[in-house]
Amino acid sequence: MPAAVVTGILTLASGRASRCVTYGEQCTPGLPSWVFEWSAGVGAVALLAALVAPAVRMRQAAFTVQVLAEGTALLVVLSRA
Repeated sequence: MPAAVVTGILTLASGRASRCVTYGEQCTPGLPSWVFEWSAGVGAVALLAALVAPAVRMRQAAFTVQVLAEGTALLVVLSRA
C-alpha cells in the first residue's frame, strides 16, 4: 500500500497527469485496469500463502510472487501518467 501511494504521488506530479486531472486533457488510457485488479488479487493470495505456509521454501516462493504482483500493480499506476 505505501508503494502505491508514493507511485500515485509521483504520477500526479507529472505535467500530463496533473493536466488530465485538472482539465481532462492529455489523458492516456495506460494499461487496462484488469491488470491491476488481477495483480492485486494475486498479491493478496500470495501474502496469505506466505503467512500460513509451513515450509520456508513455500513462504519464499509466495513472497516472490507477492513482490512481482506488487511490481505489476505499480507499473499499471505509473502507466496512467
